[in-house]
Amino acid sequence: MYKILPQINDSPDIQRTSSSPQEVPPQYLKDSIFAGGDFQVLEAAYGNINGVYKTSNGYFGGSFSKPTYKEVTEAVTGHTEAVKVVYDSRIISFSLLCDIFWDTHNPTNKDYLNFGLSTHQRSVIFYKTEEERKEAQKSKIRKQMKLNKRIVTKILSMEKCEFFLAENQYQKYYLQKHYKLCGSLGLRSTEQFVESNIACKLNGILRMSGEQKVDELAIYLGIHQELPYHAKLDCEEIIEDLRNHANKKSS
Repeated sequence: MYKILPQINDSPDIQRTSSSPQEVPPQYLKDSIFAGGDFQVLEAAYGNINGVYKTSNGYFGGSFSKPTYKEVTEAVTGHTEAVKVVYDSRIISFSLLCDIFWDTHNPTNKDYLNFGLSTHQRSVIFYKTEEERKEAQKSKIRKQMKLNKRIVTKILSMEKCEFFLAENQYQKYYLQKHYKLCGSLGLRSTEQFVESNIACKLNGILRMSGEQKVDELAIYLGIHQELPYHAKLDCEEIIEDLRNHANKKSS
C-alpha cells in the first residue's frame, strides 16, 4: 500500500499549532470520519491542524461488532482503518478538513479499489448530512482538476455505521514512540490517548521530520504553559537530541 509521512501544503487557511489551550464549548465541537490508508499516518496528519481538537483511530463501515485489528486486517469484517476528527467549528470547517484530506495520502492509489479483497484500507470521506456530501464532492472536484490521475476516493454516508476504537497501541503512534513523555503526561489507557488534546497535538508534531519537528515543538512549548514540568523537560530533551543528530549529519 502507498504510505508516506505527509507534509500538508502551506496555506493561509491552514495553520498548525493552536494558539489557545482552553477547553472548547461543547456546542462548537463537531466530528467527522475519514479513511485514507494507514490510520496512524492519517491521524497524525490531522493532529497538528489548528482547529482540530481530538483525534482517534478506529474501524468503521463493517458489520461486525467491536472488531480487532487482526480481524480487520484479514479483510473479512467489512471495516476499514479510519480516523475520527473532533474539531472546533468556529476555527475550521468540514470543507477545509476535506481539502486537507487529499494531501494526507495518495487518493489515486488503485490498490484502494481492492478493498475487501486484498486490502482492508481504502480512501473515503464519510458524511453525515446532504450538505456535507456536497462539500466533500466539491472538494474532490477541486482536487481532481489539479491531477492527471483519477481519484479513487469514495464519498459515503456514515448512516447505520458505528465507529469502533482501535486498540491502545494504535493510538497516537508517533507520540507513543516517546514512552517517557507519555508517562510524564499521564497517558496510559486508550481513553487517555483519545481524549487528550495535548496528545493530539504532540502526535501531529512528532510525525514531522528534521527542522520542522524541532521548530514546531519549540513553538508548542512556548505557547502551552500548562504542560506538566516533567513533560516540558522531556520535550526539551527531544529537541536537543534532534539538534545533536542534525549536527552530526552535517559535520
